[in-house]
Amino acid sequence: MSFQAYLDTIEEKTGLTPRQLLEIAQSRGYDDASVKAGEILDWLKADYGLGRGHGMALVHVIKKGPQIDAKHVGTTGSHRDESDVLWLDGKATKPA
Repeated sequence: MSFQAYLDTIEEKTGLTPRQLLEIAQSRGYDDASVKAGEILDWLKADYGLGRGHGMALVHVIKKGPQIDAKHVGTTGSHRDESDVLWLDGKATKPA
């Protein structure tokens, strides 16, 4: 599953866009360098019922932003994406 597919599924499960979840995470201080992924995963599971795979995709966005490594773009690997920048503003507004 691509990073973008994880984010799209998170939106379906939570009713919130990745950007909205990012803003909530930032307001709670989860973007601070001292916060570990496990703490964020615990929050995402408790508040939104997200599992580890989906949670880790969001952890990436919270800690590193929407940029992903170009090696995942157009590859046949498990995290194949169309772009090296993830779309955070919801599936309905994603450019075609």
